[in-house]
Amino acid sequence: QFCMPVHNRRGFLALGPAFCLAACAPSYARGAPALTALSGSAFGTQWSVSLPAGENLAGLPERLAALFVQLDLAFSPWRADSVVAKFNAGATRDMAVTDEIADVTGAALAIAHASGGAFDPTVGPLVARWGFGPIHGSASRSRGWLGLSADNGHLARAETDLTLDLCGIAKGHALDRTVALLLDAGNEHFLVNLGGELAARGRHPSGRAWQVGVEHPLPGSDDIAGVLRLDGMAVATSGDRANGYDIGRRRYSHIIDPSKSEPVDSMLASVSVLSKNARDADGWATALMAAGGAGPDLARRRKLSALFLFRRGEGLRSVATGDFRLHFEEVN
Repeated sequence: QFCMPVHNRRGFLALGPAFCLAACAPSYARGAPALTALSGSAFGTQWSVSLPAGENLAGLPERLAALFVQLDLAFSPWRADSVVAKFNAGATRDMAVTDEIADVTGAALAIAHASGGAFDPTVGPLVARWGFGPIHGSASRSRGWLGLSADNGHLARAETDLTLDLCGIAKGHALDRTVALLLDAGNEHFLVNLGGELAARGRHPSGRAWQVGVEHPLPGSDDIAGVLRLDGMAVATSGDRANGYDIGRRRYSHIIDPSKSEPVDSMLASVSVLSKNARDADGWATALMAAGGAGPDLARRRKLSALFLFRRGEGLRSVATGDFRLHFEEVN
């Protein structure tokens, strides 16, 4: 299992014939452009790739499977033989790793710095303390992410009980790797869904941009909050709809507020971030959700395109930053 299952971070839904979420021969409304799709399981979640019918898929499933195994062995905190798990369980302050792992860790630390610590890749033990994750260890906040570094193919930490949790960014990195693999295989037009995070290239067979529905984040709702057009972009969401629990009037989320060492407590139900690459979208969706009510101001300062959905009575209040609304049509 790679970070969190699909139903715990899902934020985007299929819109009719916009794309297919199951391995299928094209089966759409009469006259609709034909699509074909691959799908499967990886990282404890579901993935799918939708392409125009007739694309050459020879060898693609095997290449995708090999990629997902490689990434799982690098980043999964759920398996004891992954590189991240070995680093967390080890008794040394320094560990040699691949350039890829150092690069992803460096990206996580960069977002931690840019977000003022709202994104913190050392919160794993706190996530576990509140019942959501597998990383057990010291939850001391003495230094947090400031005690980590990633340089020259090495991970280093100030204390041996400091742990690394890349779940807030690794799935986005995996999505970027999937996009790169598809482009390398000669595919120019496709939509990839990896556990509710999506990336698109080229155009839908109809000639328009790929479209997805932004899920209504309140528990029990089957509606969508709006339609998002993906035109060479990636989008990630973070929210508390599924991966959380209620005690009294409070919703306890798997998203930790590092400043308080507890689940974020705000009226914010979900954040969606649109970016050229999925890794940034994933990391910033986590950071902005952890920032709670301060999220929109943080997004504006960092010039991010994001959609915030706040609880308001029985409904929602939306706040968009950057050029998100240029790609989004809200459903009233």
